[in-house]
This record gives sequence, C-alpha cells and structure tokens, in this order.
Amino acid sequence: MSDLLRRGRLLIPVLLLCALPFYLDAFWLRIGLFSMAAAIGAVGLGLLSGTAGQLSLGHAFFLAVGAYGYVWLAGDDGPGLPPAVALVLAVLLAGAAGGLFSPVAGRVKGIYLGVATLALVFLGHHVLLTADSVTGGFNGSSVPPLEVGGFAFDQGDGLAVLGVPFGAEERLWYLGLALFALTWFTARGLLRGRPGRALVALRDSETAAAVMGVHVARYRSAAFVVSSMYAGLAGVLLALAFRRVVPDYFSLALSVDYLAMIVIGGLGSVAGATAGAVFVTALPLLMTRYADQLPLVAAPGSGDGSLGPTEAARYLYGAAIVVILLFAPDGLTGLARRARARLARRRRPASAPSDPGAAPRPPATAVRAKEHTP
Repeated sequence: MSDLLRRGRLLIPVLLLCALPFYLDAFWLRIGLFSMAAAIGAVGLGLLSGTAGQLSLGHAFFLAVGAYGYVWLAGDDGPGLPPAVALVLAVLLAGAAGGLFSPVAGRVKGIYLGVATLALVFLGHHVLLTADSVTGGFNGSSVPPLEVGGFAFDQGDGLAVLGVPFGAEERLWYLGLALFALTWFTARGLLRGRPGRALVALRDSETAAAVMGVHVARYRSAAFVVSSMYAGLAGVLLALAFRRVVPDYFSLALSVDYLAMIVIGGLGSVAGATAGAVFVTALPLLMTRYADQLPLVAAPGSGDGSLGPTEAARYLYGAAIVVILLFAPDGLTGLARRARARLARRRRPASAPSDPGAAPRPPATAVRAKEHTP
C-alpha cells in the first residue's frame, strides 16, 4: 500500500507537468523551460559543492561549452552532425573540459579552487569573443533546432494536439521534462549509491574518507567531471530555448546565480537545487512582466534611473540568501522537511490511556532495589 501511495505521489506531478502546455501560453512555458535548464545545471553544481564540498565559480564556463559545442557541431560552420548526435557530443565535450581541469580540482580545495575556477569564466568569455569562426563573436550564433527521428523541436508545420497548436515552446517543454527527469533520477542514484556516500565522507573529513578507502583525488576529479556534464546538458537546453547564444550571457553573474540556487534550495539536495533554480530563474522574469504593477520597480528600458526588474530580483534573492543562512542553513528543503515532521506530529493519534487498576510503573530514573543472592 505504501508503494502505491509513493507512486501516486510521483505520478500526479508528472501528469500535471505534462498537461501544462495545453493550458499555458508561451510566456509561462518559456519560464518553465529556463527553470528546467537551470535546475539541470544546479543539480550538477549541487553534487560538486553541496555533496563533495568543492567550491566552484566556473559553472558558467561549462554551460557555455555545452551550448556552443552543440551550435558548432550541428551548425553549417561546423561538421553539420545530426542535432541529436551533436547534443550528446556537446555534453561529452563539457565533461572533457571538466576532465582537463580535474587534476586541479583533485588537488586544490576551498577558496583556492573557487579562484581557480573563476579564471575559467574570464578565459572562456575571451575565447567566445575572439573565436569568430566558431562562436560568431560578440553577436553570437543562431541555434540549429533539435531534430529526433524526423520530428523537429521548432515552430514546425502547424502541428496541433487536441486542438492546441504545438509550436517550439510546447515541443521543447517535453524535451526539457525528459532531460530533467534523466537528471533527477541519475543524480539521486549517485547520491544514494556508493559514489554519493564516498563524496559525503570526503566532504565531512578527508582523513576519515581516506582511512575508509576513498581515493580522495579520484573522487574529487570525478565529481568535477560529472558536474561539468550536467552543466553542458543545461547549456544545450538553454541554447535551444533561447534560439541564439551570445558570449555575454555566460558571465560571472551566471555562476553566482547558480551558487544562489543551491544555497537557497539546500546544499546536497536534488529537490533543493530544483526549487532554488525555479526561484532564481522565475523571479526576474516575473518582475519584468509585472514591473508596471510593482512599487519601486521601473519597466525595462525606462531610463529614468529607477530600479530595474533584473536588479530588483537580484536584491531580493540576495536578501533570501541572507535569511536562509541566518534562519534555515539547510535551505528550502530543510524548511519543507521540518514542516512535514511538524504536520506528522500533529496528525499522530494520542496514546491510549493507561489502565487505572494497573500498578503504577516506576520512573525510568528510579534506582532498582538490590536483590540478595540466596
């Protein structure tokens, strides 16, 4: 019975997410797409920083490798591979970039690793601006649509399902759901398996982990490679959603956004990384749309010196980070866990009253009388 309830709790959100494209317009679907892409990248960073305890400020670099890798591999300026093959190779390319950096990640930790990964962001931004033949330079490049088995994830030829037109956003929605489901189950499998336990032991104490047989440098490097592959997959989905990639998007601010996602959601949690990604991604988009109805927030491009929606969103989730660190260090997942425990205690039935005729039980702290040995 408990297995049926658990499967039911999982099936209901899945069915709800699958039904949303039939009822939401393109704006809300784009928010969902960007949130799913951010969640995939945040899960990867959560494995690296939350589970393995390695600080990384270079996550934007690996997103750029995945996005531009797909554009070049599937584009006319590159090999012109089938888009599905280009997607897989772009993820592997991001993992290879992480593997090239893994010797540094295996030997450096803490703030020193953060500074080392920070160099990747500036180096990658310089390469994106100067390698015009591959990246398109400052103006970027258009993204070839993904095509699988003759089905293209673009505007298409007027496809309609149950009377609802299925354009690029509707088609990419289901692609994003599939990629996010793959990320969710693989990441949870890693965390619950031997690699996850080894990474947690490594985060808590390197000496204790080494005594238990954990190869410290190897697991650190592997965590960096896996995190890079998740980031590459997120970069590909972002490129497909944006339909054009530009170098300025993959800046240090994007890496800071991903750090905010895992801190707000809860370090070391797949669900927490997802919740933090939705919060950080959706907030500026919603504030941009409803800027004219919000106090102290000016509409984009007003130019009157007021606070723009993007800046206001950064202030808000910056304040959210401070509140989380002060009052809920385990993030949104910790708050949800404590709320569920409190609700379960309230629903628990009161204990049955004791029999009035029974002899009273001595308190647990009472000293039992010494028995004499005959």
